[in-house]
Amino acid sequence: MGEFEKALEKYAKYVIQQARSNLTKGKQNSSKELYNSLTYKVKKKSVLFDMLQYGAFQDEGVKGTKSNYIVNKKTDYSYKDKMPPAKPFEKWIKQKGIQGRDKKTGRFISRQSLSYILARSIYNKGIRATMFFTKPFEAGLDKYSDDIVFGFIEDNLKTE
Repeated sequence: MGEFEKALEKYAKYVIQQARSNLTKGKQNSSKELYNSLTYKVKKKSVLFDMLQYGAFQDEGVKGTKSNYIVNKKTDYSYKDKMPPAKPFEKWIKQKGIQGRDKKTGRFISRQSLSYILARSIYNKGIRATMFFTKPFEAGLDKYSDDIVFGFIEDNLKTE
């Protein structure tokens, strides 16, 4: 492994470590699925990052149909005509130990009803961008850009 690949490896490890840290600090790590899915590969003088698909929505945010968070201004994702499925929220509600109550009667509502209410709220308001991956990605470029450039130059000088 050349100096360039070593620098890319350092950069990628930093990005993954910081992104995982951001997930934990931001309390977005209840199932650990996204946390565990964050991976990288250094291949042919490039770095490939991978994560579960919904990680992009968590990172960049999603615009809602009725309102939007200010941090979501630049996102390409938005709800238009399809609401997110309510079923995945049932598992999350159970993990968090959340009990919903009817405001009028004070009675508990079912997890199924609560998950539908959450899905409808997300459809209307959107998902706030967390930048859990984008911030370390950009900070890592600032931190390791010199090492990457010097590694590239050093490896190319060796081949000449």
